[in-house]
Amino acid sequence: MSYITVTDKSFQEDVLNSDVPVLVDFWAPWCSPCRAIAPHVEAISEEFAGRAKVAKMNIDENQRTPGQFGIRGIPTLLVFKGGEQVGQLVGMPPNALGRLRALINDAL
Repeated sequence: MSYITVTDKSFQEDVLNSDVPVLVDFWAPWCSPCRAIAPHVEAISEEFAGRAKVAKMNIDENQRTPGQFGIRGIPTLLVFKGGEQVGQLVGMPPNALGRLRALINDAL
């Protein structure tokens, strides 16, 4: 497992203060599309290891951060670079792996 788990408390340090782009997967255990996209998120975390970080945030356990970024549906994946949101993917799209790869490449 090459992704990290972030919380409301660790978000600033792990994501916004990161020196590399960070893909954050906002998810919940009861969400079927979240479980469907999870293997793609994990594959991306391995593919981009060292160049970007991948983080997962359980929205049931952490409600402040999703609220700050207007997360209304899950899965929502946001890309942050230099403390700013630079990309977004909502839902489980066709070709999820390719869409995630493009999101990170755009931020590199």
